[in-house]
Amino acid sequence: MLLSPFPLVLWGFLGALRYGGASGLLELSLGKFRNVLLNQTNPEEAVIRNIASNVTVVIFQVHAQQSDVVISFDKNPSVNSSGTGVDKGLVSILRPQQSVCTWYLRSLVASQVLSTAISIPYMEKDPIPGGCNLEFDLEVDPNIYLDYTLVDIHIKFAPANLGYTRGANPPSCDSGTGQNSRWRLRYDVYRYFLPENDLSEMVLMSHIQKMSEVQSIKANGIKMLTLTTDDKTNVYFSSLPGQGVIYNIIVWDPLWNTSAAYIPVHTYACSFADLVDNCSSLSKISTKVFFTALAVLGLFTCFFGHRFWKTDLVFMGFIFTAFFFFVFITRVTGLGYDLRLTLTAVAGIIGGLFLVASWWRFGSVLLCMFVIGLVLGFLFSSMVFFTPLGDYRVFRDDVVFWVTFSSVALMIPVLFVGCPRILNILASGIVGSYAVILAVACYVYTSLAYITLDLLRRVLNDYFSRAYTNVPFQTNDFIILSVWTMLALSGVTVQLRRERSEVPFPPHPYLTWKRERERRSTNVLDPSHHIPPLRERIHNKLLHIKECFQKEQPAGERTPLLL
Repeated sequence: MLLSPFPLVLWGFLGALRYGGASGLLELSLGKFRNVLLNQTNPEEAVIRNIASNVTVVIFQVHAQQSDVVISFDKNPSVNSSGTGVDKGLVSILRPQQSVCTWYLRSLVASQVLSTAISIPYMEKDPIPGGCNLEFDLEVDPNIYLDYTLVDIHIKFAPANLGYTRGANPPSCDSGTGQNSRWRLRYDVYRYFLPENDLSEMVLMSHIQKMSEVQSIKANGIKMLTLTTDDKTNVYFSSLPGQGVIYNIIVWDPLWNTSAAYIPVHTYACSFADLVDNCSSLSKISTKVFFTALAVLGLFTCFFGHRFWKTDLVFMGFIFTAFFFFVFITRVTGLGYDLRLTLTAVAGIIGGLFLVASWWRFGSVLLCMFVIGLVLGFLFSSMVFFTPLGDYRVFRDDVVFWVTFSSVALMIPVLFVGCPRILNILASGIVGSYAVILAVACYVYTSLAYITLDLLRRVLNDYFSRAYTNVPFQTNDFIILSVWTMLALSGVTVQLRRERSEVPFPPHPYLTWKRERERRSTNVLDPSHHIPPLRERIHNKLLHIKECFQKEQPAGERTPLLL
């Protein structure tokens, strides 16, 4: 886990902390963040005073990195008046003449928990996040609820209601669907990526401030989609284990052109508490061994694939067979990951050797180049859908996606059908260098691994098509992309220059062997015609080895004297 590289920022952050005293009173100002250490035994009382009369709603929220905190209206929290989690908030609907709001904070663990809190005011024309809640415990619930797996992230929230003045009754949530009801509201979903390879609390606390208020969300977040009231209030995203992500939603009233923000929620799609496969060590040993070995072979293929033709066939056949075998064994069996990966490696080796054997026996370069072209085509098609094009709504339909994906993948071997040597050199250079990138991803986070990982997720999970798959592209990714580009260009250039004066492909080995055998059997002038059969040569070699171990006879007379 990396810490913040800015000691002055760290010092300033710690200096801003308030350590709860005997009174446990936390004075807040509207729109200002306040950092606080929470504990389990002494709840903090958060107070805001002198609230302006034009403010009708105050949303109070608190955030921690990994330990749950409790936020409530009362000192003794109940289910309907409190929230528990790492990112929680409450909505205070102000009464006429009310100018003070109070909330209570505490942690659920014995140790102190670092958190940050803010209260945000809204006026009478601003929509109220979660004002039409019918699903969760709070009457008005501005929270975003997040669940994650290793495959996807699911967020859901309660619909908002229209704003209203102090003391008035809230607008009905089900009194029609016209422009005078909540059905005119729109929901913009935003996503914000934390710095890669940084799991520190300080970084989270500083960046979550950028996703709490409407203007800062628009300035810093990435708008993913817009939902209407007719849409379901839940969204799916691809999971990025080890990468911090913050989500928030802005509800917009087009009639008054006013907006309000829900409570931002963050996730790393992994657990900090697990002893194995936690956020700091996600890759399994078996994964590292598998892809490191593949990277060694890939690096060799990148520069020497066409010269060592059979090694190239083993590499491409391994990738082709391993991919489809892993999909098959995952779909039809419940075996553990390590066992599946081991069986996949064995199947890949067999597939590579089978491709070599088929070429040796039948000499079909076109068949081998079709397999190699498919491998390159699959990688190219995955790169196309790795771009923002992959998040277009039309590709959420599996039929449209797979027809388009397959067409792009098949386009590569079709385009290069007349120049197989160029195709093989391009495939060995690009695919071989990408194998190195996959190995790097086992040790250092990089979004480039999701070029192929998202394809595998879509094959293995029936509902992954509903997930948005865009990923962060930060400094680390630009460096690794440069390395990949350099390796691919270097490998292709070296092979093109070395092979330009050579024959396109080695001669068919089986036919060559067959012609040699016929020539030796008919041409008595050929010295190889007089070579003994293989069985006799092996017997003579064994006799020669046996003589090396026989005891040497003494010199002199070896026969008895005649009488």
